[in-house]
Amino acid sequence: MHLYDVWFVLIAVLWTGYFFLEGFDFGVGVLTKLLARDRTERRVLINTIGPVWDGNEVWLLSAGGATFAAFPNWYATLFSGFYLPFLVILLCLIVRGVAFEYRVKRDGERWQTNWERAIFWCSLIPAILWGVTFGNIVRGVRIDAHMEYVGSLGDLLNPYAILGGLVTLALFTLHGSVFVALKTVGDIRARACRTALRVGLVAAVLALAFLLWTQAAHGNAASLGVMLLAVVCLVASLAANQRGREGWAFAFSGVTIAAAVAMLFLTLFPDVMPSSLDGNWSLTVSNASSSPYTLKIMTWCAGIATPLVMLYQGWTYWVFRKRIGTQHISSAH
Repeated sequence: MHLYDVWFVLIAVLWTGYFFLEGFDFGVGVLTKLLARDRTERRVLINTIGPVWDGNEVWLLSAGGATFAAFPNWYATLFSGFYLPFLVILLCLIVRGVAFEYRVKRDGERWQTNWERAIFWCSLIPAILWGVTFGNIVRGVRIDAHMEYVGSLGDLLNPYAILGGLVTLALFTLHGSVFVALKTVGDIRARACRTALRVGLVAAVLALAFLLWTQAAHGNAASLGVMLLAVVCLVASLAANQRGREGWAFAFSGVTIAAAVAMLFLTLFPDVMPSSLDGNWSLTVSNASSSPYTLKIMTWCAGIATPLVMLYQGWTYWVFRKRIGTQHISSAH
């Protein structure tokens, strides 16, 4: 195995970690409109992710930075071809972060309502666009012999990619629902469980259609095994949710997302960005990678920094592990 193969796996792990963690806080953001009945309940939902949402985004920065350093040609083609979707995602993440912080700076109802709307929309839009993006990467895009994207925005809005966007939205909302059930008490916990069941049934239909389409068009034996794991874990998550075992439901929904992401990367390898114009023009782990020396230095740095980051983030989740409810929300702000 070459170092560029190792870094392909590491980047897949980083994206998996990002979708596992950011997935549930995107889902919670969507649930501020779907689940919460009043401002107090919206504050409960927001407070469940308040201590961790910014740490979850570190995985996105790491994935983007690792792609830039390990596969510069992939990074250049991807970010130029998907410039507009990525710009929208970036703006949503910026506004969403500001909304979390500014929402409580004033007591005015209009002020807080507007920021809460921003949290909802800036959670929903990226949840869809990430699925559209990765759907296009797997499907293949118009890349020419010079490793340049020569398609248009309309080319990215194809049925397969749109289905991928609906799948990520549904899975993230399910993941957020079981996280809320895990982190809250009282009536909001019970309603989160019921919401998880309803959203989970929709997610199951969409995800099964998308994964079967992916397997039929691009799959192999390894991706088939991971697809079956995703399906089994999704069913197990819904079953655990029905039994009131929120911890297991959250774990299984997380594994479902992780397995789905792993399947996409397994169908890609050894390509990192297939060309729909000519297979010989596809970006692969070898022709898109940095020099062996660069990859070697990156490997040493990642080996030292990654365990420290994971330990710190795990400690954060442990510190803020307790459940909350409306009774824990003060009248201030």
